[in-house]
Amino acid sequence: MADNIVEQEPVVLSENNNDDRRETATIVGDIEENKIKDPEGFDLEKFLAQEKPYSVYTLGEKWAIVVISSIAGVFSPLTANIYFPAIPELSRIFGKSIELINLTVTMYMVLQGISPMFWGTLSDRLGRRPIFLACMLVLSLACVGLARVPTNAYWLLMVLRCLQAAGSASTVALGAGVIGDIATRAERGGFFGLYSVGPMIGPCIGPVIGGALSDGLGWRSIFWFLCIGAALCFILIGWGSSILPETLRALVGDGSIKPHPFYRPLFPIIGRKHAGVNDQEKPPKKPFVNPLRIFFYPDVSLMLLFNATLYAVFYGVTASISTLFSDIYPFLNQTDIGLCFLAIGGGMAFGSVIGGRALDSDYRRIKTRLEQKARDHPEDGLLPEDVTKEENFPLEYARLRMVPYYYAIYIATVIGYGWCLDKKVNIAGPLILQIIIGYAIIVIMNTVQTLLVDLVPNQSSSITACNNLVRCSFGAACVSVIDIIIRNLGVGWTYVLLAGLCIAVGPIMFIVLRMGPTWRGKRRARQAAAAAAALS
Repeated sequence: MADNIVEQEPVVLSENNNDDRRETATIVGDIEENKIKDPEGFDLEKFLAQEKPYSVYTLGEKWAIVVISSIAGVFSPLTANIYFPAIPELSRIFGKSIELINLTVTMYMVLQGISPMFWGTLSDRLGRRPIFLACMLVLSLACVGLARVPTNAYWLLMVLRCLQAAGSASTVALGAGVIGDIATRAERGGFFGLYSVGPMIGPCIGPVIGGALSDGLGWRSIFWFLCIGAALCFILIGWGSSILPETLRALVGDGSIKPHPFYRPLFPIIGRKHAGVNDQEKPPKKPFVNPLRIFFYPDVSLMLLFNATLYAVFYGVTASISTLFSDIYPFLNQTDIGLCFLAIGGGMAFGSVIGGRALDSDYRRIKTRLEQKARDHPEDGLLPEDVTKEENFPLEYARLRMVPYYYAIYIATVIGYGWCLDKKVNIAGPLILQIIIGYAIIVIMNTVQTLLVDLVPNQSSSITACNNLVRCSFGAACVSVIDIIIRNLGVGWTYVLLAGLCIAVGPIMFIVLRMGPTWRGKRRARQAAAAAAALS
């Protein structure tokens, strides 16, 4: 009986015993209430089999929520990438070497990894909207400081870039949390695909905007532009007329519980018909769960390592575009170099949409196949409607089935890209390979991110923050040494080395495919034991 209780979505028991008891108490309370209403006709199995909608929002409203979250998510990569075309100019104006200016990129990435651990964990407890607004406010203020920083204060440039990262970087984790709040497992692939379009537009348009602004209005205009954009996003999400309702399930349940006025805009656009339609009590607030505990889940930690290594190589490619292209193709000005980023950004934007749809399609295809198998072989004792239960569904296979193919394409194109630049071929060659690199890496990263949220759905912002922490740490390390490696090994062999790092973590995919269901089963058994202890 305890197993049946644990399986009901959307309630997912954490490994924290206090959290398990609170969640279980809520379910048991519902059972007792139904027994009192109809003591003779109450059927526990039928009660547990009833599936309530995961969210009260319509499909159109869900897409609108994902779109606005995606717009906010633009600022994390936009703030990082808009800076790249101006690196040679900043080196000249501040009188510092390229390595020292790249250090501001490295520090940005370090804070980009650390800050979501703080903001993401807070959003899992305090709500999505207020944390979104706090991030936009911090970003706006940091951009004002950067636009006014004296050119003889390199240290202040470094500090303000860190503060800028603290405000902008967490929007990606917050958006992932919103998707986890409103979307079922079968929907998440498509939603993550659309959601990633926003964050991936940053690498696409950021360098173009940065190059044009730096060329036409000077490097300070880059930060004024970001300040205005963040302020507009603050207004869009803010407490005036807003299309982003509070979605944290601990505050609003499935969206039908009216939250405290602090969490509501004055003139809500989405969700105004749903809030308050349910008279149930607000779900009990979950106690603090240390997100660092997620690193002790073997399947999660392995996928974080795999994702971070490929991301570091990708960031090594993007961070070196400005300096490599300006040296190899001297006819390019800052605006032209910015336009070169359109290739890799365009590949990522295209891959976000196609990859998200493919994820959902794979999930449905495997689900349909398993349902048909259950109908054809009833002697196995598995009902078709039980196929998607966690203990029966091959989640790792459904998500990772196509990743090895994209992984192989990614490695091959990284090597080819390096040698194209080394041999100084026509600029069309490396740009075409950039498109393929962007497409392959975003499909892989979106797939891993979707799987991570599936594995820890009750801590969607926290797991995304952990993902950010690991991959940004690896990316920062790569950016800090990429120019040194290129000078010593040459461009071609540098990218062979980076591809070798990717090859080294390749076996992780197959380890998770084989062992992932076993590890999930052990976690599920611990959760079931906690539920059984609470019922006894």
